[in-house]
Amino acid sequence: MSILPYVIRSLLIASLLSFAAPSLLLGVGFAFLYLAHYVPWFATASDYAINCLLQFLATFGSGNPLEGVVVIGVTASVVGALFDTYALFQYSNQRPGN
Repeated sequence: MSILPYVIRSLLIASLLSFAAPSLLLGVGFAFLYLAHYVPWFATASDYAINCLLQFLATFGSGNPLEGVVVIGVTASVVGALFDTYALFQYSNQRPGN
């Protein structure tokens, strides 16, 4: 029985979750700042924070914040796949009784 389908499935799941985590974190951050805009004391601060976050993402996305989110997500996805590959390698090198 081949182990290849299990490895590919594990890498795919690790990559998808690693992509989704920073994307969702940024989405929740934007939602929180957007909702904080309607609180009278936080309106100015939330506008400033949104502009700073958009500039930060535009830096990674060559001027486009959405591309910045994708670049950060893809980078995290590659790192997650590498960690999963490392864990699989370490697990396969363990011998019973050691």
